[in-house]
Amino acid sequence: MSHDSIYCKDVYYSYPDGKRALNGITFKISHGESVGIVGANGAGKSTLLNLLLGIIFPMKGQVDIGDTMICKRTLPVIRQKIGLVFQDADNQLFMPSVYEDVAFGPRNYKLDEKEVHKRVIKALETVGIAHLKDRPPYKLSGGEKRAASIATVLSMEPDILIMDEPTTALDPKSRRRLISLLKEFPHTKIIATHDMDMVWETCKRTIIISEGIIIADGLTKEILSNEKLMSKSSLELPLCLQSCPICGSKK
Repeated sequence: MSHDSIYCKDVYYSYPDGKRALNGITFKISHGESVGIVGANGAGKSTLLNLLLGIIFPMKGQVDIGDTMICKRTLPVIRQKIGLVFQDADNQLFMPSVYEDVAFGPRNYKLDEKEVHKRVIKALETVGIAHLKDRPPYKLSGGEKRAASIATVLSMEPDILIMDEPTTALDPKSRRRLISLLKEFPHTKIIATHDMDMVWETCKRTIIISEGIIIADGLTKEILSNEKLMSKSSLELPLCLQSCPICGSKK
């Protein structure tokens, strides 16, 4: 595992229809940080993730992973450093069994089968579903699919883990297990989500994006408890900070 940082330098991006998605984004994420990216729908979160992954490229400014600038030429290197867990796990699971899905990435690296097996078992044990390795993905529960999709990324041994709305469609028990799992990961983590309570528990730092610009970047406990700032960003306080609707007392 490398110790690469992420550096966005004055990044702008507009879509073909003329809509400006990012308007001068600048930030640095150091190795080992866990950062929540939050904002209302259309704020620019998904565009930012696509830039970090090299799916699209800045119209102005640049994005660096360590000493490597993201561009078409460097994509093979970048995509070995960064792993993305999709919002919809079904988009990440397409092989006949969980084992085959998790093995897909390492096999594309042309690793020998002994190393592939080692990585698959390690990834499945990390997320707690080694017993499901022979199960067809379509027979998994929502929480099991999420765990399997994370394992497909971990088997590639990336340095940076990016998650897009990871708690979507999870029941409370599966959501709690995912949060516990993420808190144990040593990876640099970037979590784009509307789940403020998840950010509160898993991310020491939070960046709020609004209309393509960063309006807040700092300690999660300070940012997510700032009611005025959250309201300005069209966001709600985490449920753990909200008053009881019946008695009015704080939780």
